[in-house]
Amino acid sequence: MIANRRRGEIAAELDGKPYRLCLTLGALAELEAAYSADDLGALVERFARGKLSALDMIRIIGAGLRGAGNAIADDEVGAMQAEAGAAGFAAIVSDLLTTTFGAEKPAGDPPNP
Repeated sequence: MIANRRRGEIAAELDGKPYRLCLTLGALAELEAAYSADDLGALVERFARGKLSALDMIRIIGAGLRGAGNAIADDEVGAMQAEAGAAGFAAIVSDLLTTTFGAEKPAGDPPNP
């Protein structure tokens, strides 16, 4: 499965099958509604805390799957398995959020010209 990271896509394996995930604008709107977030900034703040529940991971992965065109409901995501268990799900979520929102540069990195 090829994912175009410039378009915000990632590839992940769930239940032994390859999937593409993408937090499109529609998927982000879905997450805003799920968390009663006023805007994307509030959503980013919530995720930046680094304390995600299992339900958070299900919602984020589900939104990413649907954003990439997969018709998979959150309850189906909750029944899926990832390699390395919960750590595997956490890695998928981390990769998806980092690809979508970018990562801050470590302190000491020179600024872009």
